[in-house]
Parts: sequence; C-alpha cells; structure tokens
Amino acid sequence: ICPKGNNGTIADQPDFDAGSDAEALYNAMKGFGSDKEAILELITSRSNAQRQEIRAAYKSQYGKDLIDDLKYELTGKFERLIVGLMRPPAYHDAKEIKDAIKGAGTDEKCLIEILTSRTNEQIHNLVAAYKDAYGRDLEEDVIGDTSGHFKKMLIVLLQGTREEDDVVSEDLVEQDAQDLYDAGEAQWGTDEAKFIMLLGNRSVTHLQLVFDEYQKIAENSIEDSIKSELSGDFERLMLAVVQCIRSKPMYFAKRLYKSMKGLGTADNTLIRIMVSRSEIDMLDIRECFRLRYEKSLYNMIQDDTSGEYKRTLLNLCGGDDDIAGEFFPEAAQIAYKMWEISAMTKVQLRGTVRPYQNFDPASDAQALRKAMKGFGTDEDTIIDIVTHRSNAQRQEIRQTFKSLLGRELMADLKSELSKNLERLILGLMMTPAEFDAKMMKKAMEGAGTDEHSLIEILVTRSNQEIQEMCSAYQNAYKKSLEDAIVSDTSGQFKRILISLAQGAREEGPVDMARALEDAQVSVLADACNADSGDMEDKFMSILCTRSFPHLRRVFQEFVRCSNKDFEQIIKKEMSGDFKNAMFAIVRSVKNQPSYFADRLYKAMKGLGTDDRALIRIMVSRSEIDLFNIRKEFKETHDATLHEFIQGDTSGDYRKTLLIICGGED
Repeated sequence: ICPKGNNGTIADQPDFDAGSDAEALYNAMKGFGSDKEAILELITSRSNAQRQEIRAAYKSQYGKDLIDDLKYELTGKFERLIVGLMRPPAYHDAKEIKDAIKGAGTDEKCLIEILTSRTNEQIHNLVAAYKDAYGRDLEEDVIGDTSGHFKKMLIVLLQGTREEDDVVSEDLVEQDAQDLYDAGEAQWGTDEAKFIMLLGNRSVTHLQLVFDEYQKIAENSIEDSIKSELSGDFERLMLAVVQCIRSKPMYFAKRLYKSMKGLGTADNTLIRIMVSRSEIDMLDIRECFRLRYEKSLYNMIQDDTSGEYKRTLLNLCGGDDDIAGEFFPEAAQIAYKMWEISAMTKVQLRGTVRPYQNFDPASDAQALRKAMKGFGTDEDTIIDIVTHRSNAQRQEIRQTFKSLLGRELMADLKSELSKNLERLILGLMMTPAEFDAKMMKKAMEGAGTDEHSLIEILVTRSNQEIQEMCSAYQNAYKKSLEDAIVSDTSGQFKRILISLAQGAREEGPVDMARALEDAQVSVLADACNADSGDMEDKFMSILCTRSFPHLRRVFQEFVRCSNKDFEQIIKKEMSGDFKNAMFAIVRSVKNQPSYFADRLYKAMKGLGTDDRALIRIMVSRSEIDLFNIRKEFKETHDATLHEFIQGDTSGDYRKTLLIICGGED
C-alpha cells in the first residue's frame, strides 16, 4: 500500500569534498570543547556513502579513526546517534543486534524489528558485517540466546531467502490462505511450523494477497488470528512480520510512537529507526505517523527530546508535516484499506471470566457466609468465589443466600469490605444492568459530572443493554435515566446522550447505497461549514442512529470522497463534550476493544489512578471482550494490562483485578 522507492530525507550532498569535510570535523573537535553544532550539521547533510569517504579521508589526513575521536568528544544519546550515522548500515545493524543479545537479558524487540524489516540483501550484509566486526557467527549467537518457535522464525528470517517482491504465485494464494487458516483458527492448538514457513518465505506482494484472501475465509484479520493463537515473543515477532508485509513505513511509525509516548523515551529504538530509515523511507514513515496519530513525527520529537540530540533527530526527520487533516494520496489509500479490513473483520470477542463448571449456589452461599461471620473477614474466599463465577451464577448465589440464610448478600459484603475492593466486589455481584445504572448515577451525582463515564457507557452498549439499564435505573432511583440526563447536561452534548439513551440504533446488514449517501452528506456538511449547528445535527443523526457496520462503510467512503479522515474533522471542527462523544463513537466503530484499552491506559497512567474507570471497565467487559482489550492494550502500549494493574494498585483490590484480567500476555 505504501509507495515504493527511495523516499528518504537524507541524500548525497551535491558539491561534496571528503577532504575538506574531514578537515572541518577535525577543526570542530580541536582544542578545548567541541563545536557540536558544526558536527551535527555536517554529518546530517551527507549520505552514508559520503560519510564513509569522510572517514577514510580523516584517517589518511590525521592518522586517527574518526569514530574514535567522535566517541571521545561527544557523550550520551547525542554520541550514540552521531556514531550510529557514521557506521555503514550493515555494521550499524550488527552493532544493534550485538547489544541486544549481549549481557543478561535479551532485547527481543530489537531483534524482531531488525530481522523482520530488512531486505534479503540487507540481511546478507548484516550477517557478513557481524562476522567481520565480532569474529562470530550471527546465527549461532541467536540460537544460543533464544528458544522455541521464536528462535525458529528468527533463523528463517536470518537466511534472507524471502522470494523477491515480483514473485506472486496466483494459484498458491488461496491455498496459502487456507493453510494458514487450517493451521490456526480452524483447529485446537496451532501448527506453528506452517505459520513460520509461509510468513518467513513468501514474497511481500504474494503475502499481501494471501492476507486479503485469509480475511474472506476466516472473517477475521490475520493479525487478530495471531493475537488469539500465539503468545509471548513469538506472537510479537509474527505480528511484526505481518505489519512489515502490510506496510513497513506504518510499522516503523508505530515503533517510533511507542518509543516516545508515556513516561521516558526509549532512545535506543528512536535512534536506531531514525538512523536506519533516513535514506530509505523516512518521508513515508512521517506520512503514516501523521495518519495514525494525528500528530507529526517532527512535533513529537520536538516535545520529547532536547539539545543537540533533538536537533540531529529533527534534521533526520527532515520537516514538519502540516496537520491539516488532509491525507497525502498514499495515506488516503492506507486509511481506506484500514477501514476495508475493519469492515470485513468479524472479531471473535472473548471474555476472561467464564461460568464455573461444578457450580453449586448453596455451597457458595454457605462459604461466603462463613467468610464474613465472626471476627475478621476471609477476603481470599470471597475474592476466589466471586471472580470465578459468571454473572448469571453470581445472581443465583445472591438468591440462594437470601432463601437459605434470610440475609442480603450485598448488605453483608458492604459491611465487611471497604474502599476499592468493596466497590469492585459489589460491582461484580450486581447484574450488568444494575451496575451500569449505578455507574450512570455516580457519574451525575454531586458537584461535577463525569462526562467521560456517561459517554463510555452510552456509546458502547447494545440497544438491549441500554434498555435494560434504563429500567434498572428507574427501579433503583425512581426517576427515568432520560430525566436525569436532561437535568445534568446541556446543549448538543445533552442531545447526543438522550439520542443514545433511547437504545434505538439501527441493526442489520450494511446498505451500501445508503452508506455512500451518508458519506456524501457528511462531506457536504463539512464543506459548507458556514452553519456549524446544521453540520453538527447532520453528523449527530448519522453517528447516533446508524449501525456500527454501516458507519464503518460511511467512514471508509468519506475518505474516498474527501481525502480526509472523519476523526480529524471531529478533532478540528468540534469542541468540548460534544467532540468527546463523537470521537468515542468513531473510535468504537473502528475498534471497540482498542477504545476500551485506551480508556484503561488513561485510567492508570500518570499520577494517581482513576479507580472508578478501572473498576467500571474491568467489571463490565470481563465476560464480553476483556481478552481482546488486553491484546489491544499490549499492541498499543507495549506493556501488558497485567503489568499496569500490578504497578498501579495494591492488596486484595489488585489481586481481584488481576484474576479478572485473566493473564499476563
């Protein structure tokens, strides 16, 4: 999908003279202190081939190695970046791999990134450079440092024998897609060897067609199948292979984003990618970066780094992309394709909490009573029972508790537990409708309104869930949910919430003609921006009433008609809670588990934890799609949901959340 050819930001300097460049560098390092500005300007405005000539000239003029001198004069990240630029690409890759496997732990992500993204020729050069620089065999070192299927796939990639791009075996496309399906989705357990053979050897063009065919057979993207079939480093590796086959620039854009977002910067990753892609496809990476993150790579580097290090990176980046919401032609194609994939995907939603096999409500009720009787409470027993039963089973326990013991289980739990653990356990014991009603009530009571919570619940629930929540609200609080929303919100935001609270979103298959019409209405509404009230009404009626599959097609056609992205329009043209609600609908339509993963991340990152949001999502999604949310969390944040909960909570509360989370990925 992404353009081919040389789209680097660094090219040969036209009036190049290696001797005078060598002299300029020598002078910049002579005497007391060095002229870092001169060094970085010179090195970032020459191609790698020219830098090698400068190195040779430096040695013959001064009898010294230029890299040694640079290392002596410079320090820290700036030194690492400049020295990286001075090495030939194959030797730079070799050094990165050597660093990734030496010492105690292995940097698997570095191995994955280099070996999945290099061409056959680059792999062969890397193997030779490794041998030359370290006198060792790269394959032997990788074998000694990795294991299992992860090791096997790395060895396949190290052979550098992938078929060349123009090799497409038409007759094999369907067969390969079927083989992949049979090796994974279609059977218990996964035939990893088949995945390794096909993904490690077929050409990029061929595999792109195989992935499209796979989507038709499995009604699922190959990425989703890999996430549900594989795990650990092997899963990460295979996802990286697929992402590089779909679009290397997009793969690198994601890696760059992850290296800079959140606390601290993964400078080694940032340096490695900026150095290795600067003469190949940095322009495409910038494009994909802006498409995916609505922010230019230039801006992100600017916000995240400092000093000469920052200036060097910005030179390699080569320019700031205007954030107009307009796509370049290639990015529009990628966006269109992304919608195409999401429109065809039938995601297998999986929860993490399942019904308990040998379920006996009477003995559960007795055990819970015993855990709460007398002095002190046996929290472990309570946690164990509540987290290992489905919600339907918990409702049976509630009834049995009352009929056997004549007591209200909820009241007993409330008096025995406290704080977040109490909120979490009680949330699990309510019916989903009661829990949602309670969460809506909490979001609106007191001084401020928690708008994010209102949006999240109303946007992501099905019609039936919304209707059940409305009657639970009426029962519990003797007031209709709609009246509560009316008295607590105002303006366009109020109208959106009321529209969503009807639980009357259309259902059923996509009507393509109507989707086209809706897309054109949206394009017109965006174009005649004069009366923004009218535009908001049009957007609102489409976003709040059409089915999700229908909206997917609308957003896709919108890209085609306007060369713009729907999310961008919302970010640019709307504001406040109205914007947040619209944005949540688009994100949910695109990928609901990813929307929840993002909400969980925000609940835990930074100072303090938003426990209410954390509890609300963990409880409400535990039997629906928490497994999928976990996978999206890891994909986007390069850390597992389990790790985040572990680092951000404590005690029995943490223990309960981790059981619901259901695994470490």
